[in-house]
Amino acid sequence: MLTSSAPNWIQTGQEWEPISGAVKHSGRVDDEWDMYEATFKVPGSFGPIGAVQVTNYHHSEMLLGDIEVFPTGQEESAVTFHCNSWIDPSHCTPDKRVFFPARSYLPSQTPKGVEALRKRELEILRGTGCGERKEHDRIYDYDVYNDLGNPDDEKNPTTRPVLGGKEHPYPRRCRTGRPRSKKDPFSEERSHKDHIYVPRDEAFTERKMGAFDTKKFMSQLHALTTGIKTAKHKDQSFPSLSAIDKLYDDNFRNQPVQPEGGKLRFVIDLLETELLHLFKLEGAAFLEGIRRVFKFETPEIHDRDKFAWFRDEEFARQTIAGMNPLSIQLVTEFPIKSKLDEATYGPADSLITEELVEEQIRRVMTVEEAVANKKLFMLDYHDLLLPYVLKVRKLEGTTLYGSRALFFLTADGTLRPIAIELTRPKSKRKPQWRQVFTPGCDGSVTGSWLWQLAKAHVLAHDAGVHQLVSHWLRTHACTEPYIIAANRQLSQMHPVYRLLHPHFRFTMEINAQARAMLINADGIIEGSFAPGEYSIELSSVAYDQQWRFDMEALPEDLIRRGMAVRKENGELELAIEDYPYANDGLLIWDAIKEWALTYVEHYYPCTADIVDDEELQAWWTEVRTKGHADKQDEPWWPELDSHENLAQALATIMWVTSAHHAAVNFGQYPMAGYIPNRPTMARRNMPTEMGGDDMRAFVEAPEKVLLDTFPSQYQSAIVLAILDLLSTHSSDEEYMGTHEEPSWKQDGVIRQAFDKFKERTRDIVEQVDEWNNDPDRKNRHGAGMVPYVLLRPSDGDPTDEKMVMEMGIPNSISI
Repeated sequence: MLTSSAPNWIQTGQEWEPISGAVKHSGRVDDEWDMYEATFKVPGSFGPIGAVQVTNYHHSEMLLGDIEVFPTGQEESAVTFHCNSWIDPSHCTPDKRVFFPARSYLPSQTPKGVEALRKRELEILRGTGCGERKEHDRIYDYDVYNDLGNPDDEKNPTTRPVLGGKEHPYPRRCRTGRPRSKKDPFSEERSHKDHIYVPRDEAFTERKMGAFDTKKFMSQLHALTTGIKTAKHKDQSFPSLSAIDKLYDDNFRNQPVQPEGGKLRFVIDLLETELLHLFKLEGAAFLEGIRRVFKFETPEIHDRDKFAWFRDEEFARQTIAGMNPLSIQLVTEFPIKSKLDEATYGPADSLITEELVEEQIRRVMTVEEAVANKKLFMLDYHDLLLPYVLKVRKLEGTTLYGSRALFFLTADGTLRPIAIELTRPKSKRKPQWRQVFTPGCDGSVTGSWLWQLAKAHVLAHDAGVHQLVSHWLRTHACTEPYIIAANRQLSQMHPVYRLLHPHFRFTMEINAQARAMLINADGIIEGSFAPGEYSIELSSVAYDQQWRFDMEALPEDLIRRGMAVRKENGELELAIEDYPYANDGLLIWDAIKEWALTYVEHYYPCTADIVDDEELQAWWTEVRTKGHADKQDEPWWPELDSHENLAQALATIMWVTSAHHAAVNFGQYPMAGYIPNRPTMARRNMPTEMGGDDMRAFVEAPEKVLLDTFPSQYQSAIVLAILDLLSTHSSDEEYMGTHEEPSWKQDGVIRQAFDKFKERTRDIVEQVDEWNNDPDRKNRHGAGMVPYVLLRPSDGDPTDEKMVMEMGIPNSISI
């Protein structure tokens, strides 16, 4: 135990000796925690308690929860140290672990007795940048994404481009220090174990119920996907739409009763006993084996309305109230133009003409009037996807187009799709092909089926952009640098560290698991989404072309997409009044921003305190120059030189890690769990492009062509399993407005500010419920419609809610 007072060695040059004592086991607190006690003899001149040092003499690591010190022996004198950290055995790590009290201090306010310890602790966390990291290390450092391929695999060598650098700009990930690949000097060797290094306290704890099971589940699921590659008929389509329904409604024939422990425990036990047997099966027997292993619940979208996926109204509604409401944008000029090179990719002007649009909107206004009155909106994946179309088409079992989908805002405030444009660029053998499809097209049955096929392609593109950009890139990947920089530059007693800490919980571990099993070469993402092996490379293109930190705040993102304008009084006016994601999100954003600004103004009484905070400025500099090094020279990075700028930056990070992630993550299974509603890839080209036999086959059996376009039975089973896992809330989740950090309780002003934030979240719950029951809000209320609750804060026990989507907004990017 160390004092916060100035030690003698400052004046005499002699080391101040801490007060030491041994702890003894004094009982169990509950099923998870043991209690230890120690008594210290402290001289009267010792002064206030500034830190504690802990040495673990056990033979194994231990998780240290909290330390409470009672200087007078009385409860009211308690000094609390919130540790929640793994302590390595002394024979592995001889350095003593240091913990500081719950009270927060800026660097300039640090008690003299612990100044050196504060700096030393940060030096330890930064490491030296050398050597391979061990599982028990606590070191935070940066590296590029050079570990997604496995060039050394003798049976199936794979290489992927390095993400991070001039050619493929990307956020940085945590350095592991693994040796380079033997066959590719640019790649890092893949781990031979089921573990990728993250700093020890970033890893799932054993007390995080289900965490170990989740890792094990994902590992065995990865083995299952590998096994699928050896099975015959892996490309087999569903024979009918009713066959898709049987994934959910026949309760899987021969399904044994689930024992105590729930679905996840059951799946793991069954996988362990049947995985080897399953791999020996082929064809229909293999699919039946998958059905017996995975018990899929009926997704919310299909449970409420079995035909919702087929309707144009629902196709349009989900662009503003579905799982990817972050892509739709206002059309501000006509004709719509591409920015790609015309010599390579064809004419810049879209094939969607004024005449076509006016015909579709029944000539209620001209296109010029529609643009001026903010009536036209679009999903525009033309320029992002078109450069990859020919590459992707060389892959097996998938296809791609550049696409645009155009929507018209009707008088009742709902969107109606009016046109889809699909484009294939010219190749060495073929000229460019592009075509515009409209609802009903020429009024024939054939035209109606072509429209359904075109929608399936757009949905596959939107599903890919959702997973790769809106979800993985903008939340998971872009957040990791904030976490690394915070731990390297902000002391754990820094108030900004303590504000952000709950928003960083377990994200690095989840990202490492993703690199191991989801976004890696031949992983689940590449096997399930349209871009295939170019999936994560495509996210690099989006990062290069689209990502800006200053535009990640919800209001700025809406303004950039033309979905809102800022009025003279500073308030936002939405282009679509009933835009559920924006309506609910702005309530959440305003609450976060007010909480962050109050927090900042309390700890920084004047602007000079912000500018002179060496830890804060070092953190922000490192976020820009190391974590997002490929964009470090961009002029849009904000300077942390005012209360407003600092609060805006912190609120942006808090928004992305909580509400943004909740909006794009927890609706995945409820909305995309029904394959026709959100196919993750399209496997067959449009029959009008191919002509000949393809067109004849389409006319004879349009439903079969649609089913052949959807993901195969095997791909669907894997997608459903992973979406179900990703959409699940952790049993020990920390929700926005309910979790209070111990350090916030130490300061009356901060505690009062958090209570106000908590009250605002409860008010938001009431407002969201009111909107969802308002018949005038047709984008969230109606017969068979799934209400928008992804941004509904928690208002009690999350497990009491009817849907996973309304369990609340987790503070961090967690599953």
